[in-house]
Amino acid sequence: MDDQEKQQQKEASEAVGQKEIKHLEFYGGSFTSTLPLIFFIIWAITLSVMKLVTEEALVLGMVIGVAIGLFFCKSLWKDYAQALVAGMAQPIGVIAVIAWFWAGMFAKLLAAGGLVDGLIWFGFQTGLEGGLVVGLTFLLAAVFSTAVGTGYGTVATFGILMYPAGVILGADPVVLLAAILSGAVFGDNLAPVSDTTIVSATTQEADVPGVVKSRFKYSISAAIPALLLFIVFGGGGQGIANQDALQQLQSEVSPTGLIMLVPFVLVLYLALSGRHLLTSLTLGIVASIIVIFAKGTPLTKVIHIYRNDAGEAAIGGALMNGIGGYFNMAILILFILAAAHLMEVAGTMEAIKDFFMKIINGVVKRAELSIFSIVAFLNIFITINTAAEITAGPFVRKLGKEFNIHPYRRANFLDTVSSSLGYIFPWSGGVLLAWATIKGAKEDFPFLPIAGPTEVVPYVFQGWFLLLVMLISALTGWGLRFTGKNGEEVKPSDVEK
Repeated sequence: MDDQEKQQQKEASEAVGQKEIKHLEFYGGSFTSTLPLIFFIIWAITLSVMKLVTEEALVLGMVIGVAIGLFFCKSLWKDYAQALVAGMAQPIGVIAVIAWFWAGMFAKLLAAGGLVDGLIWFGFQTGLEGGLVVGLTFLLAAVFSTAVGTGYGTVATFGILMYPAGVILGADPVVLLAAILSGAVFGDNLAPVSDTTIVSATTQEADVPGVVKSRFKYSISAAIPALLLFIVFGGGGQGIANQDALQQLQSEVSPTGLIMLVPFVLVLYLALSGRHLLTSLTLGIVASIIVIFAKGTPLTKVIHIYRNDAGEAAIGGALMNGIGGYFNMAILILFILAAAHLMEVAGTMEAIKDFFMKIINGVVKRAELSIFSIVAFLNIFITINTAAEITAGPFVRKLGKEFNIHPYRRANFLDTVSSSLGYIFPWSGGVLLAWATIKGAKEDFPFLPIAGPTEVVPYVFQGWFLLLVMLISALTGWGLRFTGKNGEEVKPSDVEK
């Protein structure tokens, strides 16, 4: 191969994003690399407060932010572009998108089979309403997310199923959506098969079962008061104000849709048995289709390829609607990951680590508070919690090892903070996904009120309590364990002896 061919091959590799960019320089220093995400955060909050937010507008805001960053890049602009491509290509983004698509299809099939109607019928028959519905939603979402190991999948499923049913049964829409997010927090943090659990354990060189066992006390300490508050504040929704419409609905809903709980329980069983999320949901989708056909539901409810009134080809049905509702979100998440990757190659993460190392000054409590702060800070900018954990993991491991903090303890700080904030910040992936999901549900239930991303923030009780529990733990030393000679957990009192 001559020099010209080598040059052509090099240029071709760069053109398809195969060149690895290890460092970028920005005017004003490494923290200038945060500009794309800072612009997006301001853009998202402003639109949300003004009630002008749409998925397309959020994507546009992220695109503008990335474009702004280009003008502050001191390195070659083509290297900036390559770094963006590398950020988008990270596996964690692809995994999130696949989880949304599969969970979306599964949830839409359950709804097409009448599960929402069945849940509404159950609520009418039992008198379950308001705050009790919200409390039950939190419990069910927590169980589901713990079983399947995906908070995003839980948000997609319960946003389609429980949000409409809960609103009809008098639940406060904002608190109800926050309960779904809180259930996602619980499972994302505790599930052995959760990607955040696995990442937190592996980056801290710990075993998953031990990590899960050690963090249960933190999760349950947050869940109990969260459940009580959901019951207390979850009522007060308007339901269906028109009594004639309400009576008509009561006469129309029936228990037959509850048969769709069979594929739902099947997915829970498969996930708890250790099956991969994709495998569990695929089998759940197949089971849902079988049950739907057994009920006599037409094929067009599952998939419908036809020509519309304008004579154009169109596609609908539960499978397509389950995927189609997340196309814009998939694009947005890839751009967010790309912008976060810019911070990494700019050296922003290293600068953050150096800052905290200076203020710790040999004090264990400061080390744990620094770990808490580093993880929280990164979650502000990296809005997919797993990606934030991957980024923060090396910092947490380095600081923790410096003070001999046990891997379980380090993993718990890493995961609890990330799992919480990933469903609290109004620009986070979890909250935006929830908002997009209930917007899609409104197509089937036009009366549904849409809770905005900023409205739910104060009510994600599981997330807030989990943060509070870990902050108290860092301040008081509750649960602090050091690493023994053989890697075992050692209490501080035993070390002092």
